[in-house]
Amino acid sequence: MFKRNSPTGDADSWLSISDLMAGLMIFFLFIAILYIQPLQRTQLNIEKIIQTWQEGEADIYDALLTEFEDDLPLWNAELDREQLVLRFNSPEVLFQIGESSLRPEFEAILSDFFPRYLATLHPFYDAGVIEEIRIEGHTSSDWSGASENDAYFLNMALSQGRTRSVLRYALNLDLVEGNRSWAQPLLTANGLSSSRPVTTQATQTEDSERSRRVEFRVRTNTQNRLNEILEEFDDQ
Repeated sequence: MFKRNSPTGDADSWLSISDLMAGLMIFFLFIAILYIQPLQRTQLNIEKIIQTWQEGEADIYDALLTEFEDDLPLWNAELDREQLVLRFNSPEVLFQIGESSLRPEFEAILSDFFPRYLATLHPFYDAGVIEEIRIEGHTSSDWSGASENDAYFLNMALSQGRTRSVLRYALNLDLVEGNRSWAQPLLTANGLSSSRPVTTQATQTEDSERSRRVEFRVRTNTQNRLNEILEEFDDQ
């Protein structure tokens, strides 16, 4: 006579498999939580930095615009919100063609502009927002009688000489004395030759006149802070 199998055998096996699956689900859920929480914290930190960056740069732009809005048309200058650049656009006022010495008209503008510029930026330096204040010199690609390659390097030397002249004159102004100690380590003179020409919208060709310019650019430190967080995330 055959012995009947217990009806509970398959049920017990099914319960064991169900328990195993439930345990695995809980395990993988736990792993997911461990992974997601740092990711969420990183995302929140990045969002906070981006918000701080946008607000800080917007505040710098607003402060500069408030200070110089009435002067910009008189100087043929413009303030770029996206790049935090104050740009002087009158090459005939800035320098003699092929020379790095400042014209008297540009000296007069710098004497008015630069002390006010540093005074406006000082609170943002105190807040730890500013990493660098760049004086950038730009030329057209023109250089009579020179090849394209030679013209680039001749204009590089010219633009570097011009930015050094601007920095030397501006930083030695008497009215800058109160801000010189904090500003000097942040100020750099950068000659960029014709590497960033201004082009006409219609033809997308170089506008030689507008390419000859001097720019004062503020760089904030938020990008570095963002990079640090991204590096921490990569190490996780």
